[in-house]
Amino acid sequence: MKTPNKTNTAQPPHNSRRNFARGALAAAALTGVGMFAPRRAQAQPKGAPEVKWRMATSWPTNFPIFEHGALRFAENVAAMSGGRMQIEVDSASKHKAAFDVFDYVREGQFEMGHSCSYYWKGKDASLTTLSAMPFGMNAQEFNAWFWYDGGIELMNAAYARHGMYSYNAGNTGVQMGGWFRKEIRTLADFHGLKMRIPGLAGEVLARIGANPVVIPGGELYTSLERGVIDALEWVGPHMDISMGFQQIAKYYYTGWHEPGTELQYLINREKYDALPEDLRRILQVAMRESSFDMLCESEYRNAETWAQLHRDYPDVQIRSFPREVLDALDRETNAVLDEMVAASPDSAAIIDSQRAFLKKAAAWTAVSRGDFYRVRELTGADLMA
Repeated sequence: MKTPNKTNTAQPPHNSRRNFARGALAAAALTGVGMFAPRRAQAQPKGAPEVKWRMATSWPTNFPIFEHGALRFAENVAAMSGGRMQIEVDSASKHKAAFDVFDYVREGQFEMGHSCSYYWKGKDASLTTLSAMPFGMNAQEFNAWFWYDGGIELMNAAYARHGMYSYNAGNTGVQMGGWFRKEIRTLADFHGLKMRIPGLAGEVLARIGANPVVIPGGELYTSLERGVIDALEWVGPHMDISMGFQQIAKYYYTGWHEPGTELQYLINREKYDALPEDLRRILQVAMRESSFDMLCESEYRNAETWAQLHRDYPDVQIRSFPREVLDALDRETNAVLDEMVAASPDSAAIIDSQRAFLKKAAAWTAVSRGDFYRVRELTGADLMA
């Protein structure tokens, strides 16, 4: 793709500018944009903007947490640019194509997108590794890999093949394993099970006999209610309960497939390279701030809703998958990843990097947070009562 202005080709929003990356949140705090109530309507600066972009999301209108992040980002860009740049957020309810965001941005119909990379398996399998890895990195480990171990560079190298830049849009934290109409007692219970589950996890489930499907968020409740699917995974307590899944399926399983799911901003390369340097920096700060805020909001709302779940929905049964199932899922996950490494140098670069970092990070997580959780459970009964 031709770059419109050769003198205006600053590097994409990635980790090579470490000094800027480390100071991004501080810059946001100094401007004051991180201090307003996140969902309050903001007064926009007067005057016509110099740059007006549109951003397509994969989420319905009024969708909790995910749409919050996209709207917060747009508000911050307008405020920090003094109104010079404004971004209109078009939800999937408006453009009617949740899974076409990739093509919208690549083709320039929208300058930006807000989505999740594992939706693009059919376009570029290597991209599926950038959102979540079964049995892989949690949110803290994932962010460390992205920002300090080359993950951002690898992500942008992958998206460069499609005429785009990409940037972190926020992390959900550990996701729950899903809602099931029937209890999972053995591996055989997955045979023929129709389940909504995207990305690498869907391929893993197919290998143990399930029938994975990908359905947009706005269609999940009716699909489960009408028996189009037997089970589904979505995100976590807050977003799941708000969707009403507990009214249909009573078995709620803990997670294995998405220990730290990262959303992505997609940016048309030609449009981004044409921006002046200050607006590019503003986009970077606003994206990083909204990414941080999404993880914070996810953790807060899930904690609040977990208490509500136990109080208001006593019929819901919290379960963990049997060891037989977990062992099979782990085995097939590694088989899928090994095949991706062998088949594609692009996938191999990302997977090898993630595996190497996870080996180091997991050892530290186990001795730091892992042991602390054990200590807190043993000694913090009064605190946690």
